[in-house]
Amino acid sequence: MVEITPTMVKELRERTSAGMMDCKKALLECDGDMDKAAEYLRKKGLVAAAKKAGRAATEGAVTSYIHSNRRIGVLLEINCETDFVAGTDKFKAFCSDVAMQIAAMNPDCVRREDLDANLVERERGFLRDKALAEGKPAAIVDRIVDGQIAKFYSERVLLEQKFIKDDKMTLQQLLQELVASVGENVQVRRFVRYELGEGLQKKHEDFAAEVAAQIQGGSR
Repeated sequence: MVEITPTMVKELRERTSAGMMDCKKALLECDGDMDKAAEYLRKKGLVAAAKKAGRAATEGAVTSYIHSNRRIGVLLEINCETDFVAGTDKFKAFCSDVAMQIAAMNPDCVRREDLDANLVERERGFLRDKALAEGKPAAIVDRIVDGQIAKFYSERVLLEQKFIKDDKMTLQQLLQELVASVGENVQVRRFVRYELGEGLQKKHEDFAAEVAAQIQGGSR
């Protein structure tokens, strides 16, 4: 059996934000393999998050983010179960990260069921017609379109977007890690994103790309 050292436990804790005892148990279960232990904890977090998802979350915070050029702003509501968790650094950091994500990536909604069903069906029809026009076999067109629609969701839906600070995880996975860490149901409820001059005729400037670039630069 591999000896689990305090250094290994500390490394896994820093990597996953899980508790010390959970990290030690994961390393024991996975014979000291750091990657397998991190995956073990991630799956454990998914189970814990699923169990908490139905619990009432009526506390939380309304967070704002204004980009440095003062051309993009976000108002965001995230709920949790108690004001104690709402006051923790982990919850506040999550709120800040989500607000910056919205500023940078401009999602349409929080979760896929919030997306206009007619918009999704129009996109599906367009993609199907395109695949057939390109000569794709009719028998596999629907599978092709399903994959493209998944990509469509990953661009438009906040919780399905890749996290701008770590593209190996989605916002949903980041949320599940927070739930596992704080032990409460946490829900991203709603947001509004403002961009200066939006809807007005103006010279094109890609402010969203600028926000994303600044965040990426600051996270190195």
